[in-house]
Amino acid sequence: MSTSTSRDRDDDDDEQFRSLKRAKVEASPIDVDERNEVTTVTGADCTDPSCILPPSHVLLRNRLSIPSSCTTRQLLESDVGITEYVSRDVPPICGIIKQRFTDFLVFEVDQDHQVVHLKTLDKPASSKKDPNLPSQDTPAEVPPEAEVVSLTAIEKGDSEDVKAAGSFQITHAGSSVNQVSILSNQEAWGDAVVSSLSPYFSDESIARLRKMFLEGPEPPRVNDNNDFPQPDNGGSSEQPSQGKQGRDRHTRPQGSKKQRGRGDLSQSEKVFSNPISSKTDRTAVHVKIRELFKGSFETETEAPSDQGSRIIVMWSRQGRGRGSGGGQTPGARPPRGEFPPYIHFTMQKTNRDTQDALAYLSRTLHVNVKDFGVAGTKDKRGVTVQRVSLRRGNKTVEDIWKTSNQIGRRSVRDALSQRGDHGIRITDMCYRKAGLELGMLKGNEFIITLRNLQADAPDSVERVMDSLKHKGFINYYGMQRFGTAAVPTHTIGLALLKSDWHKAVSLILQVRPGEHPDIVQARQAWLVDRDLDRAIALMPRRVVAERCILESYKKQGGETRNALGALSTIPLNLRLMYIHAYQSYVWNAVVSERIRICGCERAVPGDLVFEEESVRKSSDSDEEMNDSMMPDETTDQQDGQSSRSKKKQPWVPPKIITLTTENAHKYSIFDVVMPLPGRDVAYPGGSLGERYREFLKKDGLDPDNFLRKQKEYTLNGSYRKILQLPKNLSWSTIRYTDPDVSLAQADEDNLLGFDPPRVVEDGKFLALQLNLTLGTAAYATMALRELTKTETSSHFQTGLTQASEDQLFRGTVATAQDVSSYELD
Repeated sequence: MSTSTSRDRDDDDDEQFRSLKRAKVEASPIDVDERNEVTTVTGADCTDPSCILPPSHVLLRNRLSIPSSCTTRQLLESDVGITEYVSRDVPPICGIIKQRFTDFLVFEVDQDHQVVHLKTLDKPASSKKDPNLPSQDTPAEVPPEAEVVSLTAIEKGDSEDVKAAGSFQITHAGSSVNQVSILSNQEAWGDAVVSSLSPYFSDESIARLRKMFLEGPEPPRVNDNNDFPQPDNGGSSEQPSQGKQGRDRHTRPQGSKKQRGRGDLSQSEKVFSNPISSKTDRTAVHVKIRELFKGSFETETEAPSDQGSRIIVMWSRQGRGRGSGGGQTPGARPPRGEFPPYIHFTMQKTNRDTQDALAYLSRTLHVNVKDFGVAGTKDKRGVTVQRVSLRRGNKTVEDIWKTSNQIGRRSVRDALSQRGDHGIRITDMCYRKAGLELGMLKGNEFIITLRNLQADAPDSVERVMDSLKHKGFINYYGMQRFGTAAVPTHTIGLALLKSDWHKAVSLILQVRPGEHPDIVQARQAWLVDRDLDRAIALMPRRVVAERCILESYKKQGGETRNALGALSTIPLNLRLMYIHAYQSYVWNAVVSERIRICGCERAVPGDLVFEEESVRKSSDSDEEMNDSMMPDETTDQQDGQSSRSKKKQPWVPPKIITLTTENAHKYSIFDVVMPLPGRDVAYPGGSLGERYREFLKKDGLDPDNFLRKQKEYTLNGSYRKILQLPKNLSWSTIRYTDPDVSLAQADEDNLLGFDPPRVVEDGKFLALQLNLTLGTAAYATMALRELTKTETSSHFQTGLTQASEDQLFRGTVATAQDVSSYELD
């Protein structure tokens, strides 16, 4: 046999092996042993310790939660202890939850009980600090639109826009070029600049430097054919009437910002001088570049050649992280001390979880994600509005407004007439003395639309809404808490609590059915092909935990033995999310047991209540902190907030009363709380207290010892009310025909002047629209579950949407404006 034939056969065998391995990866959980080998964990029996669900799930009363093959099915409510209802005797109404993003509008309620809305899209302005103003707040004023001019207009020589502007400030990547006097044409670049550079740079190099200067630190977006967009739109989004926004038409060049940083810049991001033999002349060029561009560009000397060394000019990296303003000279902008150290703004996001939105803003504004602060995270699938704080460094409100609206790549007119890029819009900026921290809110206001409403009787809607208003709903942790993938977050949390680091890594990296193809390819590149570089390149930035682990392996030269070290690179609050999910799972299960045994009408002996009102308030505050860490969507929060929280006083457990037959009648069912398992909490009396211990022991945990060697994985328990009453509840019914037509309007669309929702008096279908306010840590989807008596998991609701009769009428009357708002991934 020839050598080549043998090699071909070996290649075929390797490919067959990889194909077989890939099939096993897709079908089974994956573990990584200490020899760096990929092994599959089989065993469809859910009592097997390697099952994808915790061993304690066999204790759940609803046996439907035990699947025939727990490695491929989707998570159901019964798998996480959600089984009971407050009013089983009230007939349900049927409807579809979150069919469209605007069917689920969320508005944060701040600590002053004010509902947060977008107020204006206009540019703010820093006013001189008035010593008479309160120290915690310096307002931002809105100047005339004429004070802003796009770089596109300058590059085109649009004299009218330039004249109207008078002067402007180019801001990008945290760097600022000083006030540049704008003439009426392209001569804004200035003869003095050209004459200063011409002794050392060729005409071509000067032209490229000028182009870099006008475009900003990052190149314009390119379309799928790698052609640069025309300068009149600067690669901006399309008009709403043209369908999809620019997010799908134009993509950024390949490679991360770090890859495009110093030492890895492409040739298009560098400008080279002529070879300079004199060291004195080279020094003069370095100084000249700094003086001309006020630190926006940095320079370095290329390795010498026979003719001398060339000077390399590139955008400065200063100010691209940790909120630094970058290389400004004194006087380039108001000194940091002139304004308070934080900027607060309102963020509206559409179909983006909170951490994903903050990560996008960190890249757009060129700041570190740890410099952001929020009071709480919001649902992903919906349109949500909340306040965000930014440790600003030397940035001003004008900088943030311009950069977030991509002024320079698109005009001010476009910024004020089109939706924000990537489904994110930030507005209403002001200076503040302190940043936001988790828990600094009173709750959330919701506008929820249930489509294709079906009711058994004409009065069913009134009956079910009256029950919700007066009896409330079980305060379960919703399905979002446990993830939308086949690998639930509470299973990962259990592995962390048991210090089973390799299993935790395995569960995080495991292929999940139904994921985006890009993520599946990235997982397989590592799990099957063991190609670490390709896996990192393919893994989207939004997949935070997986990227952290893979990048840790990269730093370790491909070594995977240090699973604990790899896990430690994941942001702390994302790791806390996993263990909080396990606490939530146990809480749900035991509360369901309590409702089954004792009902929802009254407090009974053995229940727990707070001893006094003052302690109740402090406990509620702690609950806000606990649940804000990992609320409505399974998203991570930034590490920076943890460091600020350390300055707070340590949590003091509230005093708890265990009710007896003598005092149980003094308390309402709405006073009853149940503990999340952990340190320093009391457990209810009787069988419920034993139930906690039974769950924990079944999962291999010691209910009497929650301390861990790794302190961040120590469980600190708290308390949560078992029932929740909505506030300010109101409702109405709406007729519609086309499911693509919005029935509620987001703040941004209202400010943009888009058409409001249209009422169709003779519409073929009925929708129920609810307005309600919930306190922190409460899940609106659990309130909807009480109304509909149906599964709220995302895959189940997706199936309802696809099977809904109104889908036959899609697009019959919808405008492009309606459609474009809902085509984000």
